[in-house]
Amino acid sequence: MKKMLMLVDMEKKLIMLMLLLQLLSLGQSSSKPTANITVMGLVYCDVCSNNNFSKHSYFMPGVEVRIICRFKAASSKTREMITFSANRTTNELGLYKLDITSVEGASCATEANKDSLVASCQASLIGSSSDSCNVPGHKTTTDQVKSKRSNLCVYRFTALNFRPFKKNIDLCGKQ
Repeated sequence: MKKMLMLVDMEKKLIMLMLLLQLLSLGQSSSKPTANITVMGLVYCDVCSNNNFSKHSYFMPGVEVRIICRFKAASSKTREMITFSANRTTNELGLYKLDITSVEGASCATEANKDSLVASCQASLIGSSSDSCNVPGHKTTTDQVKSKRSNLCVYRFTALNFRPFKKNIDLCGKQ
């Protein structure tokens, strides 16, 4: 009987120890911030070759774009640098997008936060999907507008564009 009570007591202690270890591991995983990052931009055909989106311009589907991003988790404990490089193709609306999920140890909350994410991104044109609009105009851009929340960073680029080889004077005028 005494051995049975000792066994039950030992079992209770073992269960309590396992629960304590689980709670400690949960506390550790939730204390590390995780950032989800989205990088996006547009590509259009600048029909009038004036580096502006005019009434004759149109968004270009099927354009290849190269995206390179560098992220530094600025933490007091570590100086890690993560680099992402990817090619993306614009959709039917001329939009390219790169989603980078779960960058552990980084937070997007505020610039003043010493543990917030420090990043720079760049997008470059690789090739046009159109024979009639294939001369690069704005061919490289860096991130311009950043929208940040506690675990979501959105980097939007200024638009990239291609131009026709020859400007249509009848359509656009002589300028």
